[in-house]
Amino acid sequence: MWRPDWPCAVRSTLAQHRRGGGDPTLRLAPPGERGPHWRASRTPEGPVTLAVESRDAAGEVRAEAWGPGARWALDQLPDLLGAADDWTGFEPRHPVVAEAQRRHPHVRIGRTGRPLEALVPAIIEQKVTGKEAFAGFRALTRKYGDPAPGPGKELGLWVQPGAEVVAQVPSWEWLGLHVDPARSRALVTAARHAPAFERLIERSAGSEALDRALRSLPGVGTWTSAEVRQRALGDADAVSFGDFHVAKDTGWALVGREIDDVELAALLEPWKPHRGRVILLLGAAGLRRPRRGQRTSLRGHFPHV
Repeated sequence: MWRPDWPCAVRSTLAQHRRGGGDPTLRLAPPGERGPHWRASRTPEGPVTLAVESRDAAGEVRAEAWGPGARWALDQLPDLLGAADDWTGFEPRHPVVAEAQRRHPHVRIGRTGRPLEALVPAIIEQKVTGKEAFAGFRALTRKYGDPAPGPGKELGLWVQPGAEVVAQVPSWEWLGLHVDPARSRALVTAARHAPAFERLIERSAGSEALDRALRSLPGVGTWTSAEVRQRALGDADAVSFGDFHVAKDTGWALVGREIDDVELAALLEPWKPHRGRVILLLGAAGLRRPRRGQRTSLRGHFPHV
């Protein structure tokens, strides 16, 4: 049992780590239900299945874990649910942000402490549709990952493949997973450098150090680094510049029109070091521009597709 000192929104905080509705590593109870919510992960101690639920109106959280990584996951649970998220110095500065904060005062950014776990799906998501990215991540996890321990296996949960496995996936297999050569090379390189990222986390080196390490790799840029730092470190200032939606949605919400990344950077500057928190609050409030146009279908990467 754990009793946070704020009304912890377990479901929405865990949802920050979901990769599409069919994410094989995460199964959330329907909206409005207290759980249990299920998460499969690869901890420094080994695989784990984690079940989390809110027990009462006062906000008590109950968790159970199975597998070699059970103790590690339970010890890390408060961070996963946002206990380390620090709002110190945050000012709304804009009526729309102020209203979003008023409606969602207890939004927190959770952190997993697992950089590769965030990096692999982030690279898969580069420059493709969400539908294609989520399909590629599911295929990779189910083909090269492991069934989650304990009840996770019966629930159909999977643990992402570890760094050693990702580094050895042949190039032709990536094509079958709808991952093109540029992204597969970045994935293999990232997996080979995973121990270095882990050491940075262990030393609490901070977001800037992890950002430099990530962006030193070919195929990992500003967007990918921000996606990793948001999830692995709970970095409230990380902004996914280069995202297809973030600048447009933020501009629509705050200035009434779509903007580009240059304008987004200038617009968010006064909120440092909470720029990512502004994006999170706007998303929690559902402030997204109207979507138009047809959805893009999956592409193939084999020559004959």
